[in-house]
Amino acid sequence: MSKHNQLDYLDELEAEAIHILREVAGQFERPALLFSGGKDSITLVRLAEKAFRPGKFPFPLVHIDTGHNFQETIQYRDDMVKRLGEKLIVGNVQDSIDQGKVVEQKGKNASRNSLQTVTLLDTIAEHKFDACIGGARRDEEKARAKERIFSVRDEFGQWDPKRQRPELWNIYNGKIHKGENVRVFPISNWTELDVWNYIRREQIELPSIYFAHERDTIIRNGQLMAASPVLNMDQEDVITRRTVRFRTVGDMTCTAAVASEAFLIDDIIDEISQSKISERGARMDDKVSEAAMEDRKKGGYF
Repeated sequence: MSKHNQLDYLDELEAEAIHILREVAGQFERPALLFSGGKDSITLVRLAEKAFRPGKFPFPLVHIDTGHNFQETIQYRDDMVKRLGEKLIVGNVQDSIDQGKVVEQKGKNASRNSLQTVTLLDTIAEHKFDACIGGARRDEEKARAKERIFSVRDEFGQWDPKRQRPELWNIYNGKIHKGENVRVFPISNWTELDVWNYIRREQIELPSIYFAHERDTIIRNGQLMAASPVLNMDQEDVITRRTVRFRTVGDMTCTAAVASEAFLIDDIIDEISQSKISERGARMDDKVSEAAMEDRKKGGYF
């Protein structure tokens, strides 16, 4: 693909995503943009700037903080919000634990990742959000490939794959009943490589963990994990300094690194182009069962 055609293709993806964001602003009363600090939600923020500047965003940014996030991600989030001058709402999983709504997992592979569903649903209910924008893409995982761009959730925040609405000719139906909400995925049709090409074109700054760096790591369940106090480590865990980067960003207890020498964005794009494993191949939470993601989505996970 020539550089000229590639840029035209990115323009088409950008235009579609901006159209979807403006549809959300036009159809819903209390939308929100879910922000994780990962490259996909960062891309959504850039698209929102293009869709609504010089005005303010017609929605706040919402981050569900497990308390086990990478510090680089939290610092990036705070710096970005300060630069943008937009509103940030943080839902804390620790609050859900303290209130007895969820129970902290035990054992060596304990993670707070699954607990954030309750915190998310409580945050949606508290602020009465009727639409939540997220950066999920169809190429990430087979359950996400089933989902429409406008995905209706019932009054319990649950997703029913059988309630998918047709989206012919880019017409999006946001009509919902009281108590329901819609999850919206403006970059659903993008691939991981599309996102990185867009980040390169737009010169978007990312958290440093996306690029190769030295870090103390352990091997757990065949995956490279960042050595951290939030991991339940024992004498079997041998800490080794390695050069790694992260393809996806989530809870430290379930997000694995990959060995990499990709220090520059062009190196990352070359690396992804040759990879035979999807980025969510480095997410431990997706390996619980064959239907792990779909089960979580049915329960209210984003």
